[in-house]
Amino acid sequence: MKKSLRNINPIVLHILCWAIFILINVSAFYNRFLEFPEPLFYAKTIIDISIFYLNFSVLVPKLLLNNKILGYVFISIVFIFLSVYLINTYIQPVFTINFEFHKVIDNDGFRPKRGPFNPMSIFATMLLFAVGTSIRLVMEWYKNEEVKKEIELQRVHTEISFLKAQLNPHFLFNSLNSIYSLANKKSDDTTEAIVTLAELMRYMIYETDKELVPLQDELNYIKNYISLQNLRLKDSSGVRINIYGKIEHKIEPLLLISFIENAFKYGTDYNGKTDIRIRIEVKDDSLDFEVSNYVSIHKKDHQNSGVGLKNVINRLNLQYPKTHTLTFTEEDKQYKVRLLLKLKV
Repeated sequence: MKKSLRNINPIVLHILCWAIFILINVSAFYNRFLEFPEPLFYAKTIIDISIFYLNFSVLVPKLLLNNKILGYVFISIVFIFLSVYLINTYIQPVFTINFEFHKVIDNDGFRPKRGPFNPMSIFATMLLFAVGTSIRLVMEWYKNEEVKKEIELQRVHTEISFLKAQLNPHFLFNSLNSIYSLANKKSDDTTEAIVTLAELMRYMIYETDKELVPLQDELNYIKNYISLQNLRLKDSSGVRINIYGKIEHKIEPLLLISFIENAFKYGTDYNGKTDIRIRIEVKDDSLDFEVSNYVSIHKKDHQNSGVGLKNVINRLNLQYPKTHTLTFTEEDKQYKVRLLLKLKV
């Protein structure tokens, strides 16, 4: 409901309001005078519009919205009674010279015209003020809500950019350690590792500045990272990745890699054997991501396991509030992370 009201063009809203007021005026003229005095009707309409927009454009912004409530109430009351007096005493007689509006017909014949402060005139002017004030306050409220949302959105984007800026050096540091390990052993795979790292960095520099990236690209990035890690392992046969479902969706970049980094960091035993299982399944618009690794004696608690993991947890809370579930479990010497995520359209 709020969204539909917010999308209404203000001009349309004003036209609807004035259509209602004009219908009320036409009905009132026929009911009171049994005729339709065009000069008085046009004059009354112009006066009503002037009163409405004086309140809408001047009094409400200058006084009410600046917390000068008593001043606004006082000036409004004075203006209402003054305008009613001037209209009934001076303006109405000028435009009704050809009509006998000094008399009003009722069941008993004729009775004197209403005084300058008749209740109906006061009520109609007060209604103009009330409608103008209400419309302006509602418009200002929606405007303030949009500003608050924009500020919050900018805050979230700034924080996410900061987290990504932290993540990139963290990732590079870990990857360079892997290449250093290969170079130290004078491995023939060092050149391939450097090429793979270059591809990873290209993706991180040129693709991850977008809000969303194709899930396929993110998975290719993960596969390249796994390939880089496998080059430094004594035995990579225990590293398995399985991907199921249609991967035509989009996802925030670099959202899953930290969990996989953590698995490679702590998933190798003293004999150099690695046991890491990665499962990614997409069902409709939901992502089911699971990574498990061997629990070594050097395993750390996920709350204290480095910048990358902490950052991705913060990013999930910022980018997927109430649309993700993240769990950490340890069972039978296996440390498991599972992320259930509702992908954005």
